Amino acid sequence: MLTKTLASFYERDLRKLIEEINSFNNEENIWKTHGSINNSCGNLVLHILGGLNYLIGTNLAGTGYIRNREKEFIDKDVERKYLISQLGELIPMITNTITSLTREQMDAEFPIQFDDAKNSTDYVLLQLSLHLNYHLGQVNYLRRVLE
Repeated sequence: MLTKTLASFYERDLRKLIEEINSFNNEENIWKTHGSINNSCGNLVLHILGGLNYLIGTNLAGTGYIRNREKEFIDKDVERKYLISQLGELIPMITNTITSLTREQMDAEFPIQFDDAKNSTDYVLLQLSLHLNYHLGQVNYLRRVLE
């Protein structure tokens, strides 16, 4: 079923993101930008944490996480170990949530509007996975440019 595949993609990409953040030789570089790149790797991680904790955690798992999207791009100099621990905590929450969904729940309308429309849960979960992978590529590129 799609749920197991999606859960494995989330785990793969979150573990790769942890690896990317751990690969910085200079922790200060996590918060730097370069050229026309406006978001640091740290802010991209905070954005991923906020989005996944809210969209999957709050809306599907009922965690009660409250998102402050603006803060995801304002905060700076959050310790690497905090970013890593928060990414690590996402993995079991997302895995358990997604793999527990039935076909009917996947086909059902997502609890909130997403992409300015009423979309199914499977649409939202697939789009979020693609979004995570997109930001993972940005983090990888920026890390290589900065180091």
